[in-house]
Amino acid sequence: MSNEFETLSIGHLLRNTLKKHSLSMRKLSERTDIDTATISRIINNKRKATLDHLEKFSFVLDIPLSKLLEAAGYSIENKKESTFADDKTIQHLLDISDQLSATISISNVEKQLAEYKDDSQTTEGKNRILNDFEEKLQSTGGTGPFMDQLKYLFGRFKAQNGSKREIAIIGSALLYFIAPIDAIPDYLFAIGYIDDAIAVQIASSTVNKN
Repeated sequence: MSNEFETLSIGHLLRNTLKKHSLSMRKLSERTDIDTATISRIINNKRKATLDHLEKFSFVLDIPLSKLLEAAGYSIENKKESTFADDKTIQHLLDISDQLSATISISNVEKQLAEYKDDSQTTEGKNRILNDFEEKLQSTGGTGPFMDQLKYLFGRFKAQNGSKREIAIIGSALLYFIAPIDAIPDYLFAIGYIDDAIAVQIASSTVNKN
């Protein structure tokens, strides 16, 4: 699969993948919540795909986000990856935006998650997650693969589905998402949610390794 999508433009990549899965642009629109006309313009190289578009295409079409980013013309540098991650998703989220603060790094997010891990196991922390998650989710619009991951993690936390360590890791990511103070302010959407996405990817990757 590593060579399957190489050297293709975003238009060719999407067109070939739709053909492979026998999907129309209208069906892709229904599954991604992206307007059919917008998909058509992206496929015909008449507009640049946003990060949100690429995340949804990756999720629905099972194309590595790294390949979509490259095909869409985003510059991706080879940087040292987090020891938490099996894939390159976390680092891509950092690489794709020149507008990110210089203080943003995976290690900073990991450090904050480590602090939240213990907090998520306290009565106060648990109540905060259970009471505040839905409101914060609604404030983001609540759609997209990143949000789907959050909903899944919240469901596991609410049901306490996992080991004590796994629930603590999941809780740390949920608290990071809920917290009003982020490495990047949330009002800079979608850039403002990149560090939240990194936190979710770290937690998901760590839990999946266990």
